[in-house]
Amino acid sequence: MRQLDLVVIVVYLLAIAVTGLRLAGRQKTSKEYFVGESSMPWWTVSFSVVATETSVLTVISVPGGAYSGQGFGNVELALGYVVGRVVVATVLIPLYKRGGFVSAYQYLGTRFGPRLQGLASITFVFTRLLAEGVRLFASAIPIKLLLDEFGVHAGYRAIIGVLTVITLVYTYLGGIKAVIWTDAIQMGLYLGGAVLAVAVLSARVGGTGFARALDAGQFRLFDTDFALAHILTSPFALPTAIVGGAIFAMASHGSDQLIVQRVLATRSLRDGQKAMIASGVFVTVQFAAFSLVGALLWSYDEGRTFQELGLSSSDNLYPDFILHGLPVVVSGLLVAGILGAAMGSLSSALNSMSNSTVADLVHSFLRTAPSEASLLRLARVMTLVWAALMAVFACAFSTGTGTGNVYLTGLTIAGYTYGALLGAFLLGRTVRRANEADSVVAFLVTVAVMTYVVRAVRIDVTTAGATVPTAIAAQWLVPIGVAVTLAVGGLSSLLHRAPEAAEVRTGANGPDSGEGRVTAATRPD
Repeated sequence: MRQLDLVVIVVYLLAIAVTGLRLAGRQKTSKEYFVGESSMPWWTVSFSVVATETSVLTVISVPGGAYSGQGFGNVELALGYVVGRVVVATVLIPLYKRGGFVSAYQYLGTRFGPRLQGLASITFVFTRLLAEGVRLFASAIPIKLLLDEFGVHAGYRAIIGVLTVITLVYTYLGGIKAVIWTDAIQMGLYLGGAVLAVAVLSARVGGTGFARALDAGQFRLFDTDFALAHILTSPFALPTAIVGGAIFAMASHGSDQLIVQRVLATRSLRDGQKAMIASGVFVTVQFAAFSLVGALLWSYDEGRTFQELGLSSSDNLYPDFILHGLPVVVSGLLVAGILGAAMGSLSSALNSMSNSTVADLVHSFLRTAPSEASLLRLARVMTLVWAALMAVFACAFSTGTGTGNVYLTGLTIAGYTYGALLGAFLLGRTVRRANEADSVVAFLVTVAVMTYVVRAVRIDVTTAGATVPTAIAAQWLVPIGVAVTLAVGGLSSLLHRAPEAAEVRTGANGPDSGEGRVTAATRPD
């Protein structure tokens, strides 16, 4: 009967590619390829933002984390994310929409110059390669489990290759419109899968199962341990989740092209703001659904350890239940939902990396304006290039000995660069006398400092009578990076003469808006 699951999955893969291409239509310009001529409905964009940031990291890691003692801590995190998105909607989105940009880093180009714009773009694409490599590998975990059920022992590399090729088809041809529409469909599928899993588990554990989970603390929302070491090292400590989470969201949704590009595809500034804030609400609901799956699985499995269940890590818990705890066809639908999460984040990454390469690196340094046909060809070529590199990075990651919790792994990777990216935007907004040299020095120093902090700084935490050196929580990496950027950039700006008012690059509406460098792909309509 497992063949029916495979039929469901194959039909889904074909349907999502065809649907994405039909909804996207035919692109004629690079701006249409990258931001859909800013014509997308806000609610569709909001769903796409959620699908882009969710990926397999959330789908398979959050239930496992809730099972193993995190409770509803991810919902607590989401509350901080909502606060951060409100700030982004108020402060940063107006800069991008009024400037007519197709890339977030074009603001840095107009404020500081092309060197910082290029540096930010390089940092973005390199970070995306690492983070999406983790995500793409994670997506292969449930697929490998399913194939193993049939005695087909496909390697991670083969699975990664097939998944990349299928996603590339509609991303390459359909551009951002195909990405956004398919994201919206895929979000409905994997979130619906979580709701279905909750319904099945609720029927099996009954009211007593809920009561057992409640008594065991599986529904705990807030972590109120205010010990300093705990706050600095636990991603679920209340100050870390709310304050650190808010600043982290400002970086991930205000300075990361992966998310900003979606907002730039909306019809107006107000629509962009609605899409951003609504995405925070949807993410909170999503975290609650997946956390509830984990809590009910704890009752269903009677609180047994992962080792007792025959699982290698918490990330195998939800996929294992899908394959062994659900009826045929239903399990196929939920695996298709996990595929949807994987394909949504991958397609978004490919299009945004191609966008940043063309708009921030190639295009911004050209003296003459290429034709639209040339820019569109280049955009598609770069989509192919990044797809190949993404698959290589994912395959390299799959050779490791283990991933731990891939969701937290993804947050840590972002910690290397998010502080520098958000700090550069805030430096441009708050330190008027800072120039391009100040911003570049501050950016490079921040990345170096954060590399040391992530890799070397540990805080002693006492757990069960044992003292364990523990890394700083991922949410605090961004505010640390922002502080370093502002401090270095601010101090550096004091070492030179303050620029005259006419010399300051103030952005798209300022005296030097960079119009001399704006050409076909970046010019506002």
